[in-house]
Amino acid sequence: MTKDETLVAIKKAKEAHEIQMQKIETAINGKEITNPTAVEKTKCEFGKWLYDPQNHMQEIIGSQFYTNLDFEHEKWHREYSKIYNILFKEKKKGFFSKMLGKNSIDPLEIDKAKLYYAELQETTSQLLKALASAERRASALQETKFY
Repeated sequence: MTKDETLVAIKKAKEAHEIQMQKIETAINGKEITNPTAVEKTKCEFGKWLYDPQNHMQEIIGSQFYTNLDFEHEKWHREYSKIYNILFKEKKKGFFSKMLGKNSIDPLEIDKAKLYYAELQETTSQLLKALASAERRASALQETKFY
């Protein structure tokens, strides 16, 4: 990736995580989401980019920045998995739920998801800070450092 491509990719990563947070909030508010974010850190759009060896991100931004970015991203997905299990994971339906067509989530589970979401907001903030640091680092480097 060239320097410009790397900087654009980092900006897209920031936007992607902001969009993911909006999708989660929408789901918590009772609206259906058809394409929830992947639970595994290597399966989301950002993860596919970050962990792609063709991008050479660790070499470009340095081990310390990369490790911090990886740590925050992994933490985000660990916390997100709690919300995913409440809002998006296919649940076994009982006989009456199937008959009545009910597909609602228990209000207590929604309350738990809201608490998890508050925690995820802080983690998202830390992840966005790590991305901003990586962006500053990449923008300060000479073009020759890129592949």
